[in-house]
Amino acid sequence: MASTIQIFGTKKCSDTNKAIRFFKERGIKTQFIDLTEKAISRGELSSICRSFALEDLIDTDGKEFRAKNMKYMTYNLEDELLANPLLFRTPITRFAHLSAIGHTPEIWKLWIAKL
Repeated sequence: MASTIQIFGTKKCSDTNKAIRFFKERGIKTQFIDLTEKAISRGELSSICRSFALEDLIDTDGKEFRAKNMKYMTYNLEDELLANPLLFRTPITRFAHLSAIGHTPEIWKLWIAKL
């Protein structure tokens, strides 16, 4: 199964940088998508939601969530995530049809075994 691993995150996110470094150290090709430059598409979000609920994807402890005062608002979570990619917990890593959120080297090792 020859698939590229996608890493969604930001350059300032330490866990995103750990993910990039993890795969680079093992010689695994990755595609980094900087969420400050490009949002996740509705199709990509749908694919990620096969592994996680929308509620798991939002960073309720993050700066963007606090800045928008979302704790006290009612909102459509999918629309907010698509409109504001900085609301995502990062990194979001994808391999084929599998997804992971955060620094998850134990999951990444399983993916590498399938390459």
